[in-house]
Amino acid sequence: MTAVHAGIGIGMVAVNLAAALVGAWQWWRAGHGTLFWRLLRGGQLLTVLAAADGLILVIAGKDLPELHLVYGLTPIGVSFLAEQLRLASADTVLQSRDLENAQAMRGLPGIEQHAIVHQIVRRELGVMAISAFVVAVLGLRAGAWL
Repeated sequence: MTAVHAGIGIGMVAVNLAAALVGAWQWWRAGHGTLFWRLLRGGQLLTVLAAADGLILVIAGKDLPELHLVYGLTPIGVSFLAEQLRLASADTVLQSRDLENAQAMRGLPGIEQHAIVHQIVRRELGVMAISAFVVAVLGLRAGAWL
């Protein structure tokens, strides 16, 4: 493993852990903001960068432990799955209120519409914060720090 790959891995873990902590805090406080989403997307970018750099190392003939490869590639799958769950959040919330789609909210009072949107955003935030935490743990394990 090279110093560059290790640096990318450390950055990936740090940014995803920061996203998880900020996301958990915002979820707990029932708030939201752009900091979490910026950290999350930065962590996802670093995750892809770490995987690409690892692939380059393997192609170049560097010998990486098999578990490093597993723990290094699994975060991409975790992030993808979390994005699918995030996309399903709106449908889940709407169905729990017996609404067919977002257009069905138009007939509801404004305060109820706001409550539904808040619930959707909070669910998305929770799903993605958990995924950032899982990615950070997998990164720690890939680096043999855990």
